[in-house]
Amino acid sequence: MGLIDFVKDAGERLFGKDKEEAPAATESPAVFDARKGRALEDTVTKLGFDVENLEISVQGDVAAVKGSVDSQEIREKIVLILGNTAGIARVDDQMTVEAPEPEATYYTVESGDSLSKIAKAHYGDAMKYPVIFEANKPMLSDPDKIYPGQVLRIPPVTD
Repeated sequence: MGLIDFVKDAGERLFGKDKEEAPAATESPAVFDARKGRALEDTVTKLGFDVENLEISVQGDVAAVKGSVDSQEIREKIVLILGNTAGIARVDDQMTVEAPEPEATYYTVESGDSLSKIAKAHYGDAMKYPVIFEANKPMLSDPDKIYPGQVLRIPPVTD
């Protein structure tokens, strides 16, 4: 999939409480980046995604991910987990997929959006919002809890 852009300051804070999310005074940027990579790997693992040879490295605000997954859906969800983390502006997706399938599109949530509004825009039917909600689990736990800057998967609809 290559490079995917995200909103750097939107998302869950995994690397610290400070807006700058800078390394501690005694920590070099390389050590801080390595710690960020391990935190992202832990997050992917805790969410239950099975990735063979998972490797995530961070350099500044770019996360590179390698490994092999069973489906395009899992691949896209992992990219979203990484990119929807505060401090990450871009994800370099180098994963391989065992069973390739059509790619979903990505949508960046704007102020005033709801899943039904997004479904209406992408599918022509606001009542198809559960398709988007299901496509973004486990990152979304509630269809009403989306935020501006968050990037969502919009899968192709199969009738």
